[in-house]
Amino acid sequence: MAAQRKSSKNNTLLLKATTLAAVAALVQGCAQTPAGTTAGLPAAPSEASVAAHVATATRAAGTDLKPLLTLCQPAPAARPPQDALDKSLTGFINRPAPPPGQAFNNLYFVGADWVSAWAIKTSQGIILIDALNTQAEAAALIEGGMRRLGLDPAQIKYVIVTHGHGDHYGGASYLAQKYRARVVMSEADWTMTETRLEFATPIWGAPPKRDISVKDGDRITLGDTSVTLYLTPGHTMGTISPVFDVSAGGRKHRAMLWGGTGFNFGKDVPRLDAYIGATQRMGAIAQSQRIDVMLSNHSNIDGSQAKLAALRQQPAPAANPFVLGTPTVERALAVMGECAQAQRDRFLL
Repeated sequence: MAAQRKSSKNNTLLLKATTLAAVAALVQGCAQTPAGTTAGLPAAPSEASVAAHVATATRAAGTDLKPLLTLCQPAPAARPPQDALDKSLTGFINRPAPPPGQAFNNLYFVGADWVSAWAIKTSQGIILIDALNTQAEAAALIEGGMRRLGLDPAQIKYVIVTHGHGDHYGGASYLAQKYRARVVMSEADWTMTETRLEFATPIWGAPPKRDISVKDGDRITLGDTSVTLYLTPGHTMGTISPVFDVSAGGRKHRAMLWGGTGFNFGKDVPRLDAYIGATQRMGAIAQSQRIDVMLSNHSNIDGSQAKLAALRQQPAPAANPFVLGTPTVERALAVMGECAQAQRDRFLL
C-alpha cells in the first residue's frame, strides 16, 4: 500500500493515527441548548427553526465573520447541470490571479483568485495544501508563485488534497509527475475519485492516481513540521482539514485550514448532519489546542487576499491579520454549523 512505502531518509512520512477527544466533542455539542431546540431536544423543522439558526449564526458572525453568512442563504436542492457547471468554472478560472504572498514565516499563498493553494515550508522541503484547477494553473501560479517568493518548487514533497473536487486536485498529477511529490487524500475521497466523481468536467481533467490514503488523525511529518489531518465530512464525505503550527514575530500559532465549506451537494440531509457534527467537533479541538488561525481553500471565505495585501503594506511589528484568536475560530465554526442546521431544516420542511 502507498501509505506503507518507505520514503527517503531526509523526507520521512509519519502516518500516526491519534486517539481523538470524543468526550470533548460530546461536551461541545451538549454544553448549551442550541437555537431551535427545547430542553436539549431538537425541535421539529419549521420556518421558525430556520430563522432561529440564521439569527444565532448572525449573532456569532458579528461584523468580522460576515462572509461566512453566505452559507445561511438557501442552497439548491439539486447540483447544477453540466453546461452551467462548465460555464461557471470557466468564469472562475479566467479571473486575474492575485499576487502570491507570505502569511507567516513558514506559510505562503500561491493560489488563484477563486481557489487557494498554500505552501508550508519545512526544514526538509515543502508541504503543499491543494493544487488548483488545472496543470496550467499549477505551473503558472504554484510554481511561478513559489519562485517569486523565493521558494523552489522542486522541494514540494507532499500535496495534500483537502477533498476530491477538481479545483483542489487539478494540478496534483502534474506536480507529482514533475517533482515526485506524494499525493495525500482521504480514503473516502480517493474512492470517490476512482469510481464516480461528484463533479465531472473536462475543464479539470482526470484526478490523480491513488497514492497516500489517510484516515482521521493521521499526520504528515516533514522535517520539523507535522500536519494533523482531521476528517471533517460534509462538503464531501472525505473532506480533511489540516491543522499545523505557523509562526510570526517570534510567536508560534496553531492554524486550521477548513477543508470544504459550501453546500453544493444538493438535498442531502445526512451530509448536512455530518457537516454539523464536524463543526461541533472541530470547535472542541480548536479550544483544546488553542487554534487561533483559521484558513480556507477559497479566499472569499477567509479574506486571505485582503489580509496578504495588508501584510505587504504594514511594518513587520504590526499584528498579523491572519491571527484571529481562539474564540473567533470557535465562532467561525459555530456560524458554519448554525447555517448548516438552517439548511438542513429547510430541506426537511
